Order: sequence, then structure tokens, then C-alpha cells
Amino acid sequence: MSVLEIRDLHVTVDTEAGTTPILNGITLTMNTGETHAIMGPNGSGKSTLAYTIAGHPKYTVTSGSITFDGADVLTMTVDERARAGLFLAMQYPVEIPGVTVTNFLRTAKTALNGEAPAIRSWTKDVKGAMANLRMDPKFAQRNVNEGFSGGEKKRHEILQLEVLKPKFAILDETDSGLDVDALKIVSEGVNRAKESTGLGVLLITHYTRILRYIHPDFVHVIVAGKIVEEGGPELADRLEDEGYDRFLDPAAPIEA
Repeated sequence: MSVLEIRDLHVTVDTEAGTTPILNGITLTMNTGETHAIMGPNGSGKSTLAYTIAGHPKYTVTSGSITFDGADVLTMTVDERARAGLFLAMQYPVEIPGVTVTNFLRTAKTALNGEAPAIRSWTKDVKGAMANLRMDPKFAQRNVNEGFSGGEKKRHEILQLEVLKPKFAILDETDSGLDVDALKIVSEGVNRAKESTGLGVLLITHYTRILRYIHPDFVHVIVAGKIVEEGGPELADRLEDEGYDRFLDPAAPIEA
């Protein structure tokens, strides 16, 4: 079992208005095999948490720690975090002109494993994962995310998840922009990855609809950069009924 620990994490970002605090003391422990849902209103710091774990240079950790099986994640480069077993499915996946999906996936797998995967078994795995995600085989020869619809981009993120086999996956609003059918297909991909590898999932979302397909073990509510409530799946149901109003102080605006 692997453990991802976040302790009293404070993070800022530089804006035109100056240095702005976003995370104000996040503490969270995840084990492989667990699914944690991070919920909260817009601008509460959910995506900042995701990108900080992944190592985005835009965000500055001013205090606190992130460790992965005792190793200091904050001293690792982005690629070192990936090789250690951290994976980020982005809310807005970027296009990579000139790089095909096939080359991207094989290059990433080679970088993670230190050697190229055997062609026959690799091709079989990729084709199988694409079929499960109902992706047209022609997508393998297209440039990464170039001309992809929103749903196709999200399926490609989960394709990466299935074939790269990380230990922890951070899914940043993977449900945004998906219709009901695509949401179910993407969720099934996450569940397959978890069942086959014991993946730990940190699922960031505004809404409970994805939680009907990816069932959380724990739910954490973030408001103004702090975890204000924690619980099991029943907390998500309560949020569906009540929203976030009871956590919000109208006199204290939430940072972007």
C-alpha cells in the first residue's frame, strides 16, 4: 500500500493584484485503493490543490508538506512525480500538435518504466483500452487532443490512466462538459483502473452526478482554501440537497 499525505498545506499564486493566498492549511491522507472526492464551490481552491500536487510552477507552497510514501514530493520535478506514480487528468487538456496519441502514450510509458514496452502486448493493451472507452481506433494516429471534442479529450485522459497505471490519480473535474453517456464511459474507465491496479483516486468535482458511478470512500468539502467538512458518501448526498450556502460567509469573498 502507498500513502499520499498532505499536511497543513498553504499555497499562493501571483496575480495582477499581487500575491494571493489560495490554500490555507489543507490536511489530507490518501491510501491506494481509496477514492476521495473533493467538493466545493467555484474558486475554493480545488484545482489549485490538484496542480500543486502535480508540480505546476504557477503555484507557490509557502508552508506545509506533501509526501508520497515518506518521500518529499515538493522537492521532486514534475517528471519525477509522474515516475513516482502520480497522475493528473486535467480539467482542460491541452493540444500537442505534431505528436500522435500512439507516440505520446508509448513515449510516456517508456519514460515511466525506463524501457520501451513490448510492441505486441502494448498494442493489444492500448487497443483494448480504446475499445472499452469507445474510442475510434483512428484516434491513435491523430495528434494529441487536436480537434478533439470535450468528451474525446476526457476519454483520452482516462486512456492514459488505464495504460500508464499510476498509483494515484488526481481527476480535476473530469465530469465537466460530458453528456450522460460519456460520463458513464469515463467513470467505468476509472473504475477499471482502480480494480486492476489498486489505484488511489482524488476526484475533484462540483456535482454529485459522477459520484453515482465512481463511489467515494471519503468526501472533503473545501471552501476558501480550507477543508470545512469531511465525511462519507452521505455528505455528498447532503450537498446535493443543500448546496454550499451553509459554508459560505457573505462578508468574506472566496479567493479565485
